[in-house]
Amino acid sequence: MKSTTIAVDVAKNVFEIAVSPRPGKVSQTHRLSRGKLLEFFARQAPCTVVLEACSSAHHWARQIREFGHRPVLLPAAYVRPYVRRDKTDRADARAILEASRNEEIRPVPVKSVAQQTLTALHRLRSQWLSDRTARLNTVRGLLREFGFFIPVGARQVVPAVWELIEDAESGLPDALRAPLAESCLEVRELEQRVQACEKQLKALAGQMPEIQRLKSIPGIGLLTATGLVGFVGDTRRFTTARHFASYLGLTPKERSSGQVRRLGRISKRGNSYLRMLLVHGARSVLWAARRTENPDRLRSWGLKVQEARGHNKAAVAVANKLARIVWAVWREETHYEPSPCVA
Repeated sequence: MKSTTIAVDVAKNVFEIAVSPRPGKVSQTHRLSRGKLLEFFARQAPCTVVLEACSSAHHWARQIREFGHRPVLLPAAYVRPYVRRDKTDRADARAILEASRNEEIRPVPVKSVAQQTLTALHRLRSQWLSDRTARLNTVRGLLREFGFFIPVGARQVVPAVWELIEDAESGLPDALRAPLAESCLEVRELEQRVQACEKQLKALAGQMPEIQRLKSIPGIGLLTATGLVGFVGDTRRFTTARHFASYLGLTPKERSSGQVRRLGRISKRGNSYLRMLLVHGARSVLWAARRTENPDRLRSWGLKVQEARGHNKAAVAVANKLARIVWAVWREETHYEPSPCVA
């Protein structure tokens, strides 16, 4: 493989390409349409192709790899500081070349089709849940204007609304009965979509042994396990468990200088969706630990942190522990075995 590096500024229809035979030198620039991009790489000798990890980048990386090239995906947020002056496609391509020379910028692994299928199902499920929540809040708020107060809880809304619609003496205006019924049907339809999506995730999880191993960890269920496999890909690219927890934003921020070390709140960097799943899983671990007579080492430690620092901080601390356990279980390709609590 030659030392030539080709940077591709990915877009929807037009792609800007910069060819660099050596660092700091751009010998060729091309502006190609989507249909001619693969034809260009089919004529090139095997080389390194650098792209931003943005929309459709994983697809193009898989296609380019079939021609013998080595695709490298860089985080878009780390490429942006290398853009000089005004932002153009040509400036973006040159910035990608400069960012590829920085060894501190770690590339993003190219996702497989199976991984992107998992992430797509998770994103669809999250969008449908958001739409369901929006409709429930709208219905609840409109009925409150007429003096109808629905108890807290998403499961309480639709039955309460149907009861008001079917009761002719409820005082609900007749003009609102049909639109509210349509809203209830939309909520039920969204719930059916979410359930169908979860069935698809369960079917895919049965074909991946790493998901079954992750599900053996307390607080890691179907959604968290499939989300980790889909969004992370493989934990072998993280040298330590702390690096993986830091990637998920579960480690504290640091503002240190000289001999003074200051640690603050968690950074909240990385994938917020995975962090949310891990924190909810940690809450379930804490709730289950209260009802366990002989909790294991993880649960007993979480209860001690909860007594000292409160439930929310304990949930984040347990989520950090779960992330490190995920790294170990995934890396060693083994199931989780709980450790007994030492008196």
